[in-house]
Amino acid sequence: MNMHWPLVLAQAAQNQGNWAWMVVGIAVGVIFLLVLLVLLHKYGKLWFRAYMSNAKVSPWSLIGMSLRQVNANLIVDAKVMAMQAGIPGITTRRLEAHYLAGGNVLGVVKAIIAAHRADIDLDFDRAAAIDLAGRDVVDAVQTSVHPKVIDCPDPKRSGKTTLSAIARNGVELKIRARVTVRTNIQQLIGGATEDTVIARVGEGIITAIGSADSHLEVMEAPEVISKAVLARGLDAQTAFEIVSIDIADIDVGENIGARLQADQAEADMRVARAKAEERRALAAAHEQEMKAKVQENRAMVLLAEAAVPRAMANAFRQGNLHAVNVDGGTNGSPGH
Repeated sequence: MNMHWPLVLAQAAQNQGNWAWMVVGIAVGVIFLLVLLVLLHKYGKLWFRAYMSNAKVSPWSLIGMSLRQVNANLIVDAKVMAMQAGIPGITTRRLEAHYLAGGNVLGVVKAIIAAHRADIDLDFDRAAAIDLAGRDVVDAVQTSVHPKVIDCPDPKRSGKTTLSAIARNGVELKIRARVTVRTNIQQLIGGATEDTVIARVGEGIITAIGSADSHLEVMEAPEVISKAVLARGLDAQTAFEIVSIDIADIDVGENIGARLQADQAEADMRVARAKAEERRALAAAHEQEMKAKVQENRAMVLLAEAAVPRAMANAFRQGNLHAVNVDGGTNGSPGH
């Protein structure tokens, strides 16, 4: 019996070591199972929905989205929408990149689907660029499919309800136009906005009316103004394409030409009065100057008259003055 004790102790130690490894293995298995259950609870439904929609989103991608603080539900929804609509080329990585850049992922996907249905050339890169540029890409596609109407002038922007233009005969016309535009997807990035379109159309209308000989021509055929404005290509370098320009309302304003002529006549009359007053003042000044010269000459005459007696007295004292006889002879000292 004593000879078998070392074997028994060795066997017991070996069994104790096996039990320890079994406990460790069971603990690891339990932890793995708990982690798996947590992952299944958090991502199972999401992954299954993507799998059934053929969206091809792996569980590791879902875990990576959580680690990168990406909204996995949003990315899966966007990819499922794209796959169901038959839009190729939209990968999980591209959706994540647009999300991390601060873009509207669902809005971009909806815009691409709408453009695809309307046979508009719009890929993911262009749609994402439009979205990151601050434009509403969904509204842009909708406006491209369904043109919208812009008031010219727009009371919300300028506070004015009509445009004021003057024909060559001087009569003022107050016009309100409506511009129908559709979005130009190709020029949406970097293209001018609605404000530029409204300003250009307003300028074109004013120029066209100013070129008319009479306001009656515009009143008789408003479509002439619309055609003249459209022919100028006002939608160049803008984010819109002008479909039509319609004159909604025309009112006759003041006769600016007659008022300007009256104002000019009044101004001319004032100038003439000023010039006449200037001439009258010059004549009065000249008259006063002549009167002053007359008084000056009179004073000189009086001075001359006053000097005569003094000269005669001096002549008598000096013996230079002689008496004159009736027969022409002189009396006085000889030699003088």
